[in-house]
Parts: sequence; structure tokens; C-alpha cells
Amino acid sequence: MVTGIGPMAELKKAVFLDRDDTLIHDPGYLSDPEKVNPIEGAGEALRRLRSAGYLLFLFTNQSGIGRGYYELADAEACNRELERRLGLDPGFDGICIAPERPDEPLVYRKPSPRYILETMRERGLDPSEVWMVGDRDSDIEAGRRAGVRCARICPENHSGEEGSFSSVQAYTDWLLGSQSRSQK
Repeated sequence: MVTGIGPMAELKKAVFLDRDDTLIHDPGYLSDPEKVNPIEGAGEALRRLRSAGYLLFLFTNQSGIGRGYYELADAEACNRELERRLGLDPGFDGICIAPERPDEPLVYRKPSPRYILETMRERGLDPSEVWMVGDRDSDIEAGRRAGVRCARICPENHSGEEGSFSSVQAYTDWLLGSQSRSQK
């Protein structure tokens, strides 16, 4: 049960997106906004999702902060540049930067579902209309633990398996295409 919303309120749909190797090419421990390099088609895909009524949330593990390689402000600057380069105006509806190292207890670091669960509750999201999209097992596991639908991005090794897509653009084409087919 979702709390914090009225009994007749319409539940919303959303997509939680990993950042590195899902929306941008990952140079490793990204701290310089000049190195933000979006994957082709990602901006258009996100704008199409937003136009279709999806809220967009960025959910990114950034252990470089916990390791002392860069500061939270650096990751935030990279995310602002990402929004600019993707043409997202307004930007993401919410952003979670998980700074924990892999050897630390999970708080927000994926595969923890905490950010997804908190956001669903706070925003009145319909779990059956929420997606976690990412390239790593930890992204998919976070979505599964939150009880939402999952899509894996695997550009180099796209096997065609159910729930697996070559890009965010391919995922968006499938999602919006399946919605229009179900409305006919």
C-alpha cells in the first residue's frame, strides 16, 4: 500500500535510470563535467519518456566519493552537465548519488532498493508502472528488491533476451510501442 496520498489520487509511472554505461559512456570515476559523454539517442529517449508521462529519476552508485577520489560536488556538477547535454529541461525529477564503497554497509548503494522504495512512497508511484533501467546486475537487483519492473542495457552483448535492450533508446521504443499496442 502506498501511503501519503489521498485515496482517489492517481498513481504515477516512473523510470529510474543508472548513469554510467546506461546514459553516458563511463570513463571510470567521472569527476570532470567536460568528460560527460552521452550515449547516442539517450536524450531523445528520455524526452520521449517524459512526454509519455513518466517521471525520470537518476540513481547512480559513485564509490569514487567514498574512496576519496572526488567530492559529492563533483558528481553533482557532472549530473548537471548530463542533464544539459541530454537536453532535459527541466532536469531529472530526482537524483540519488550513492557514495558508499562496495565494502561498506549498503544504505543507498545499489543493489539496495531504498531510493526506489522511498521515492515510490513519497511520490505516489504505481509499482506496476515503475522501471529500473541499468547495465549491471546491481541495477537489476535493486529493481527486483523494490518490486518494480527491470530492463537491462547491454549494448555489446545484446542477446535479445526478454527485458534486455541494446540501449535506452531501444528500451524506450519497446516500452512506448507496447503501450500503444495495448491501447488499441
